[in-house]
Amino acid sequence: MSDIPSIAVTELADDAVVVDVREPEEWAAGHAPGAIHLPLGDIPARIDELPETSASLPVVCRSGGRSGRAVEWLVQQGFDVVNVDGGMQAWSRAGKSMVGGTDGQEPTVV
Repeated sequence: MSDIPSIAVTELADDAVVVDVREPEEWAAGHAPGAIHLPLGDIPARIDELPETSASLPVVCRSGGRSGRAVEWLVQQGFDVVNVDGGMQAWSRAGKSMVGGTDGQEPTVV
């Protein structure tokens, strides 16, 4: 996956607009405050929901694998996107803001 464009979590603002490609239950447990939820399997049908940005659009999942596949496909479609290295696990470890949480729990990465 070394040819996939990527970005470190530390290079992103806590409220950065990111595309989160995790499954609904993962999203509900906790996500970045500026995230847009587009599960990986839905991207081809919902590609028109990707936001327009003046910079590369970060794509995130739990650890970077699914988002890497999404980035690879989106680059082939002509989009300017980057994979978030380490995914939401790295986001959480970096102490970045998260929202969500289920059953009254604090937001977490599942």
